[in-house]
Amino acid sequence: MWRISGRDKRKNNMDNHKSLFTENVPVQRVMWPMTGGNENLGDGLHPVENINGFDVRPGFFRMNGTYQTAGGVSFTVSSHGATACTLLLFHPTENEPYVKIPIPEAYRIGDTYSILVYGLKIEDFEYAYQFDGPNDPSRGRLFNKDNVILDPYAKAVTGQRKWGERPEGGKDFEYKARVVKSSFDWGNVAQLNHPFEDLVIYETHVRGFTKDASSGVEGAGTFEGLRQKIPYLKDLGINAVELMPIFEFDEMESARVVDGEQLYNYWGYNTVSFFAPNTSYAYREEHNREGDELKHLIRELKENGIEVILDVVFNHTAEGNEMGPSFCFKGIDNNIYYMLTPDGNYYNFSGCGNVMNCNHPVVRHFILDCLRHWTIEYRVDGFRFDLASILGRDQNGAPMENPPILEALAFDPFLSQMKLIAEAWDAGGLYQVGSFPSWNRWAEWNGRYRDDMRCFLKGDPGAAGRAITRITGSPDMYDPVSRGYSASVNFLTCHDGFTLYDLYSYNEKHNEKNGWNNTDGDNNGHSWNCGAEGDTDDPQVENLRRRLIKNAFAALLCSRGPAMFLAGDEFCNTQFGNNNAYCQDNIISWLDWNRLEKYQEIHDFARFMIHFRAAHPILRKDTKPAACGLPNISIHNGEPYRNHTEFETHLIGIMYAGRNQTDTDDDIVFYGMNAYWEPLTMRIPALPEEFRWKLVVNTFCEYQDGEDFAAQTRHEGTMVVIPERSTIILVAERVS
Repeated sequence: MWRISGRDKRKNNMDNHKSLFTENVPVQRVMWPMTGGNENLGDGLHPVENINGFDVRPGFFRMNGTYQTAGGVSFTVSSHGATACTLLLFHPTENEPYVKIPIPEAYRIGDTYSILVYGLKIEDFEYAYQFDGPNDPSRGRLFNKDNVILDPYAKAVTGQRKWGERPEGGKDFEYKARVVKSSFDWGNVAQLNHPFEDLVIYETHVRGFTKDASSGVEGAGTFEGLRQKIPYLKDLGINAVELMPIFEFDEMESARVVDGEQLYNYWGYNTVSFFAPNTSYAYREEHNREGDELKHLIRELKENGIEVILDVVFNHTAEGNEMGPSFCFKGIDNNIYYMLTPDGNYYNFSGCGNVMNCNHPVVRHFILDCLRHWTIEYRVDGFRFDLASILGRDQNGAPMENPPILEALAFDPFLSQMKLIAEAWDAGGLYQVGSFPSWNRWAEWNGRYRDDMRCFLKGDPGAAGRAITRITGSPDMYDPVSRGYSASVNFLTCHDGFTLYDLYSYNEKHNEKNGWNNTDGDNNGHSWNCGAEGDTDDPQVENLRRRLIKNAFAALLCSRGPAMFLAGDEFCNTQFGNNNAYCQDNIISWLDWNRLEKYQEIHDFARFMIHFRAAHPILRKDTKPAACGLPNISIHNGEPYRNHTEFETHLIGIMYAGRNQTDTDDDIVFYGMNAYWEPLTMRIPALPEEFRWKLVVNTFCEYQDGEDFAAQTRHEGTMVVIPERSTIILVAERVS
C-alpha cells in the first residue's frame, strides 16, 4: 500500500489539481477508449491518497463511465444536484459491497466526479454508486444516500445473463455494472451506406427470430442464432435488418402469470441501460467482453450486404412513475432527466409511466453520447426512434418547432451517415407523420401508408385515390423535389399489430392471453378474415388469404421509398390474432419455421418481388428520364392515363418509366391492382413500337414450383382481364 507523508501529500495534491485539467495523458491515449486500446491510460500517474484501503487519485473527467488503465480503473459520473457521491465495489454476484469509497470533493469538477482506483482487476468486481443530496419529491428531487444507483454509461449490467431468472438473492430493480474490455477488431469494415430508398428492411426480435426449435440453429434466441440465419436473409434479398430493442432491459419487470402462462416484458421497450447490450441475447458467457457476439453478428451482416438498424427507446425508461423504482436517473438527477408536472409527478406521454426530458442540455448530451457509442463501437447503420414525437416536446410537454435534440442528431458529425427513422407519434396524442422536424435527415414510419393501403387492399370503397398517392411516394406529405423518396418508410406490418397472415385471418384482435380482458392493443387494424375467423380448412378462404398476402407484398415492393415488413410475414407466421404480443415469450411471438414449408408459395413470391424491386430501380426512386418520352410516373385506372378515381374505384394502374444511370434501354414497369370481388378489364398504355409488354406477375395464378408467377396468364395486346382481388405486373421488353 502507498503511504504518503503530510508534506508529500500536499505536493501530490498540487500535482493532482494540475492533472485535473491536463490529465498528464497524451491526446492519442485519451482517444484510445473509443477504439478499444485503453490499457496504457494512466502510465506515469501515481496515487495521491488511500481511501478505505485503496490507493486513488482523480480519474479521467472527460471519459464518462469506466475505463481500464495500466494500474487500475477510472470511474466518472455526473450529477447536477448531488452533494456527495460514493463508489460501491462488489464481488461478482454479491449483493453487499466489499468496500465503499466516498469520492473526495477534490475529485469533483463542476457536476462531474471522477476517481481512479488502483489495483483493480476488472474480472474481480462489479460496481455501482450512491448519491446524497436533497430529497423533496414535490420539487422532483429524490436523492437517497442508501439507494444503489447504476452508472448511466455502464457498458454491461450484471444479473441479467439468464433470461427469465431473477438474480439469486438479488433485489428487484437493483442493478450493478461491469467494466468491459473493448478490443474487437473491425478491420476495414465500413458503413454500407445503401441509398435509403433502396432499403428493404426486415424488422425482427432477436429472441423470437430463432427461439423456436423449428429454427434449427445452435444458440436459439440469441445473437448467434440470428447470425446463423444470415444465408437465409441474404437469399431472401433484404438489405437491412431492424432489431427490436437490444439495449439492456429487464424482462422480469412486470412479469406475471396469466392462466398458468408466464408473461414477461418480452419486447424490451423499457430500457434499463442505454450503453449496454442485452446480455441474455448472448449465447456464450462474455464477462468483461459483453457485446462481442453482437459485434460478430453485425460484422457478418455487413459482409453480406445487410445494414443494421437499432430500435432505440429514449422516450421513457424502466424506472416508471411515482410508484416505480429508483435505480438510475431518478437517483442521479430526477428533475433533469424526466418531464415533471409542477407538483413533481411524471408526465406520461409514453404510456409507460415517465417521459425523458430529451431537450434538456444534459439529457441531449447523454443521448448523443449513447448514439455515438453504438455508431463507433458497434458500427450500426441507423436508428429507429420509438415514439419519437416525445423527442420534440419541451420540459413541460409542449411540442417544439425546432427541437434541439432532433436538430443535434441531424447534424452530428459522427451520425452524419446514420439513417434516422422516427416513429412520428406518441401516446399523448401528438401525431406528426408527414410533419416531423427533419432537416432533410429524418425519415418516418409512414403510418398513413399502412392504414390507407390496408383499406384499399381489402376492398374498402373510397380508398383508391389514397392508395395511388401512397404507392407513388406520398408526395402530399413528402415533397419529392425537396425530400426525394427517402423520407417515407412504407410498411403494412410491424411488431405492433397483426402479422400479415393475421391481417387477413382475423376481423378482431385476440389478446386475451395478455391478461387485460382483450382491452389492450389497437382496435382499428383494418383487417379482414376473408370469411372465417382464424385458421380454417376451407380451401377458398385459404386461397383468398394467400392471394391477398401476395397482393400486399406486390404493393409494398412496387412503392416509392424504403420498404419494411415484419420477420416471418414471408412465410405466413401467425400470432393467432394477438396484435399486442409484447409480453408473450412463446410460440405466439416466436417464428414458427415449420410454416416456411407449408407456405413456400408466399416465401417464393416475397423473394421474387424483393429481387424484382432490386432489378428495377424505377420502382423505388426517380431515375434518368425515359428516352422514349414516357413520363416518370403515370396513372392508368382502367384506361390509359385515366388518373381520376371515384368512391367505388377499385381498379388502379401505375406505370413507372426511366433509365438507370448506366443503361441505354428504358426501364418500364406497369403495376395494376383489382381490389374488387369480380374480375375487371384493364387497358394498359401502348408502348413505343420497339417494345412490347411482358406479364411477369399475376397473383391469381395457381402456384408453380419456381418463380413463374404469371405462367397461366394470357393477354391480347393492351387488354388484360385482372381477376378478382388480384395484382398484375408487366415489364416492357425490347422486341428483338
